[in-house]
Amino acid sequence: MKTITILFLTVVSLLFLSCDKNEYVTVKVATPEYMTIDAFRSSVKITSPIPITESGKIYVYNNLVLVNDLDKGIHIIDNSDPEHPQKTAFISLKANKDMEIKGDYLYADSLMDLVIFDISDVNNIKEVNRLKEVFPRYIVLPFIEDLIIDNNDYVYNPNEIIVRWAISEEQRRIEEVNYTNIGILENDVVLASANSATGQGGSLARFKIVNDILYAVDSHNINLFNITNLDAPMDIGEIYAGFDIETIFNKDDHLFLGSMSGMYIYDISNPAIPEFVSEFQHGTACDPVVVDDEFAYITLRAGNFCGAIESSLLIVDISDLYNPALKKSYAMDNPYGLGIKDNLLFVCDGTSGLKVYNKSDVENLEMLNHFKDINTFDVIPLDERLLMIGKDVLYQYTYGDEGLNLLSQFSLN
Repeated sequence: MKTITILFLTVVSLLFLSCDKNEYVTVKVATPEYMTIDAFRSSVKITSPIPITESGKIYVYNNLVLVNDLDKGIHIIDNSDPEHPQKTAFISLKANKDMEIKGDYLYADSLMDLVIFDISDVNNIKEVNRLKEVFPRYIVLPFIEDLIIDNNDYVYNPNEIIVRWAISEEQRRIEEVNYTNIGILENDVVLASANSATGQGGSLARFKIVNDILYAVDSHNINLFNITNLDAPMDIGEIYAGFDIETIFNKDDHLFLGSMSGMYIYDISNPAIPEFVSEFQHGTACDPVVVDDEFAYITLRAGNFCGAIESSLLIVDISDLYNPALKKSYAMDNPYGLGIKDNLLFVCDGTSGLKVYNKSDVENLEMLNHFKDINTFDVIPLDERLLMIGKDVLYQYTYGDEGLNLLSQFSLN
């Protein structure tokens, strides 16, 4: 009888635990972090080098390499000796993602503001100007599938803004999960009340300087700034350009915008008034683009918030800019940025590494190199070498007859 009682209690306990476990679900929760606007704008600091937290976009200017530390600021690297690059400084700039340089002036976003730095002396970098509330639709909520927004306890304060979202995984009872708070909410969009040398960004850039105009894309618009006076740019307005825009690329008198639904082409013969030319549509996916004289090369990344089922590289015939047409599609694993130089095509295929192709025949790409076991993000092809940003690492390669040769590997930690 005692044995039967113990067995009965054990079964009941297991059933109870099983039922209790089924009442919980693992969810991703976004908790906003707030700052007053005054504190946000006065938080810029120039410090000695620090370890990177999360590699973002990469930019090259003269002998400098700049690497965005996502939402935290910009690492400045002296690349005078590409075999032995050295960190020199860190610009602490909250909510920063993009940057461009012209004539020793660095233009960087900081949430809804455009901040200008004088970097003529990298040992004495100075903030020289700030254009306030010039990015009217800056989405700060992370693009993560089935994300729950935890903001129920917040009391509205007109002098505060969200500067970042802390993402955590939590176990919550199913009945406590507010599924109406999943996804990107409209309320989480921040609504704001000389021909000097320029640098070069990667394919994931949202900023691009062409002559005296800085073009900066947000999710829907091309924002335009006249930078004739380098330290005192003028906001000259915005032009609606499309939906879910992610990247910008310039070729001659045209801008090529990568979006989650396609590629938009704009004519900038009149630099201050971009004019729509055409659109190439594809399925919903994350979408950087680079262009040569005949073709546009587009990587589509599937999974997460990107929407697509399969990742791929698309090659689009743009010999007629008014009628872009798909030429060839290649399967990829998890592509991010890409680049081209002469007959070489470089694809950062995420955790599948860097892939190097001969693109002389776009319908039959020949793989020259596959650098595996590295997590790749974006590339910048220079005249004499290729720079690539991976997970917390800056890689540099030289060009060879058979693709690339590793020159240096520099940890950003």
